[in-house]
Amino acid sequence: MIDWSTLNDAYGPALSIPRLLDRAVDRDQEAIDQLWGRLCHQGTITPASIAALPRLADIAKTEGIGDWALDLAGAIAGGLLQPHGVDEEVARCAPTLAKLRATAATRLRPCLDRKTYLSRLQAMLAFDGQPLWFETLDDFTDSFVTVVCPHCDASVTISVGDYGCYSSIRHWNLGDVHRIPLRPATPHELTGTGRMLHESAVRDGQQQLAWGLTHLFGRAECPGCGSVFGIADEYEAANAPARWNFALNHTKDAP
Repeated sequence: MIDWSTLNDAYGPALSIPRLLDRAVDRDQEAIDQLWGRLCHQGTITPASIAALPRLADIAKTEGIGDWALDLAGAIAGGLLQPHGVDEEVARCAPTLAKLRATAATRLRPCLDRKTYLSRLQAMLAFDGQPLWFETLDDFTDSFVTVVCPHCDASVTISVGDYGCYSSIRHWNLGDVHRIPLRPATPHELTGTGRMLHESAVRDGQQQLAWGLTHLFGRAECPGCGSVFGIADEYEAANAPARWNFALNHTKDAP
């Protein structure tokens, strides 16, 4: 039993959270909006956010009317590596996160529009404990990431989208200069997260997403020194926090 009087949400004591959850089960939009504001205010989570995950997981099991809960849980999970002071509670949520991951996986279908599909895929990454790719994954219409060349330390802009797929040096006045086409990976070259994401996109007919992933997880040439490097490898090395092992010491509790 959760003692909500001991927890804070984004606005203070979390005493209203149980009542809002009860109202939101019936898709009360005002209650849903308040839960988003209190449990994931501008991407920031609190102890109350983590405490709400089991209830959100139960609500999310009902497709359609529970989709909002899956989206909110995904946003909360995407912030679990923030400093919130309740790491032990996060660890105890491992079985809940596994259930949410399974629920998100079942909602990946060819019939989804691009935005909804991307949201479900991002949620899966969050529940897997991969906040970097949760935040980075995009629809690849106009995507940019910045990496540091591992050989000369130049700051290299990587573009993937309708404006082109290239590496460049971004100039404050001239824009992207010294553009060099990216070297997309072939599907059989993809491994790990890149392969999982690409296979899901191909399976469900998300062609734009699959195309963009081969570039993001492909290789780039540095415009400064001409060396070639893996884009995702360098981006992850520079930006990824230590991955949280949600299942650590909780394998006996896994479903």
